[in-house]
Parts: sequence; C-alpha cells; structure tokens
Amino acid sequence: MAQLQSDIDVIIIGGGQAALATAYFLRRKKIPFVILDDQPQAGGAWSHAWESLRLFSPNTWSSLSGWMMPSTEQTYPTRNEVIEYLTAYEQRYQFPIIRPVHVDRIEQKNDYLDVYSGEIYWRAKAVVSATGTWSQPYIPHYKGQECFRGIQVHSAHYVNEQAFIKKNVLVVGGGNSGAQILAEVSKVAHTIWVTTTPPQFLADDVDGRVLFLRATERLKAQQQGRKIDQPVGGLGDIVMIDSVKAARERGVLHSRAPFREFTEHSVIWSDGSTQDVDAVIWCTGFKASLHHLKNLDVVEANQTVAVQDGRSTKINNLWLVGYGEWTGIASATLIGVSRTARDIVEQISTYLADI
Repeated sequence: MAQLQSDIDVIIIGGGQAALATAYFLRRKKIPFVILDDQPQAGGAWSHAWESLRLFSPNTWSSLSGWMMPSTEQTYPTRNEVIEYLTAYEQRYQFPIIRPVHVDRIEQKNDYLDVYSGEIYWRAKAVVSATGTWSQPYIPHYKGQECFRGIQVHSAHYVNEQAFIKKNVLVVGGGNSGAQILAEVSKVAHTIWVTTTPPQFLADDVDGRVLFLRATERLKAQQQGRKIDQPVGGLGDIVMIDSVKAARERGVLHSRAPFREFTEHSVIWSDGSTQDVDAVIWCTGFKASLHHLKNLDVVEANQTVAVQDGRSTKINNLWLVGYGEWTGIASATLIGVSRTARDIVEQISTYLADI
C-alpha cells in the first residue's frame, strides 16, 4: 500500500542549480514547495565532474539569483568552488530538501500529480522537473566497439589524467569538455582528438560573459520576431581558458575526423590505416534524464518533452527547467537558469491562483 508523505503546492525533482534557482523564486512568492534530490549531498551534477573542471565565466557571471558566488582563487571558478557555493546557497535560504530520494515515476490523479519513490509518494498541485542530463551520458556507436579491449570512459566518469599516463588515448568530442580533458590528458599521454566537425575556438578574450550576452540578444530577437546577425559563438564553442591555451602552445589542439571502426586494440580510420589505442574518453554529451516522466506519456522519441516556455504542452501542471536550450535559452548554465526559473515560477503562481 503506497504511503502519502505530504500534500504540497509544488514539488521540485532534482537538487542542482536548476532546482535551487526555481526554489529561490518560489520562496519569494511564498509558495510552499519541497525539493526531492536523489544525491546524498548538495552540488548536483558538479559533484560528478572531473577534478580539474573550470567554468568559463568569472564568479560574478556564474551565480544564481539572490546571492553572488564568493570571490574565487582564480578568474574562473573550479568544480569544488561551485559545489561549495551551491551547498552554501541552499543552506543560506534553508530550502526544504529531502535527500537522497530517487523519484521513479509520477502519476496523474485528477488535478494533482503524485510523485513516487518506491511505495511512498508526495502529492503536488504542480511539479518542476529539474533532473538535468549528467546521469544520461551519450556514447555514439561504432562498428566493433564491443570487441575493443581498451579503456572506455565517458566524461561523466572521467576523474583525472592518472589512469592514462603513457597510453595512446583518443579524446572524442569537440566541445569544452573535450578541449579541457584533452588539454589535461595530453600532458601525460599520446592523445588524438577526434571531432565530427572542426572544433570552434573563441577568441582569447571571449568567455562565458560574452556568450551569455549573445544568448540574451538571441532571446530578445526571438521574442520580437526578428532575425539577428551575431558573431560566431554558441554555448558549445570552446572558451580559451588557461589550460586550453597551454595545450595550444604545446601544439596538441588540433583534431581529425572520426574513425570508421574499432578492433580489439586499435581503430581503423576512413582511409583504411590503423592506430593503436589504449583508451577512449568520450566527451560526446548527454541526454536529458527523464525516466521519471515516462509514466505520464510525455517523453518524445528524441528524449525531450514538448514544452511551451518550459511548460509541458500535454500536462499543464508540469514544468521542466535546466535541460538545455529547449527548456530556455542558456538554462543549463549557472547564470542563465535564473531567468528561466523566474519565468516558470510566474507561470506556476498564476496557475495556482486559478485552481
């Protein structure tokens, strides 16, 4: 027999930056809510990032609403500094967080959504899904992959360069994670960078601040129904932080097109030549973590949910925040998520007032 834990206006699923940004605006609106986080501690996806990861915006441009990230040791905050900030942020506002709670399904009951963890559940008038993407790493399939006997690790599980000393390593993926991990591993190993298209490098003086401003301009243009001509520079383009600049100086910051297939100890390139390989680090991105929504029949074949301004088009008391551009421009970034969260909470406030 399922056991009801509580009946509350809003439930936020997830405990990372998107959840905290949403919680901040719910608190300001005095809307009762609870956060269900399946992690044992604060920090969200940052707790699972590699040790040397750095943001590519200064602390003043890497903060949630209400409280700026404290000054960091260097210009760009480290992974640990972000975790410390998020931990302090949730403590500062004393958000009601229950952890660890793994939400496995949601059931629609009349105008309510019942959020289940095993045989216990919470009843909500509205649900915000903010589970992110880190738990769903994406690895493309290559012929012979199952026969390859070397190391394969996704960036989601990469820790540091120590396991790759003196090995032949392929780093696959042309975004910021690929560039940063290549920069680190290339100091101790023979590396080859594999990208489907040539990597896009931003100018040395362009960082996350510029990218966010460009994203803001795109949003304004979209809202006004006009087109804009912008310099190249999406959120996936490579920011030249110090470690990546150093890799450029060492001459390792160049890539080649994908290989054709794996053998037991090598890969075969498109021209038929082979390359001995000891390890592959997949920096190939993530899919949205949406298993808990499958019971609601809202998850599309492309592993997204149809939304209008972050609100499910099929279930009008379900919102999604922080998964990427499809849930709001720059909403998967520390600075960008607050804008999306504020708008979503305005929608939730209106919805609750009307029921």
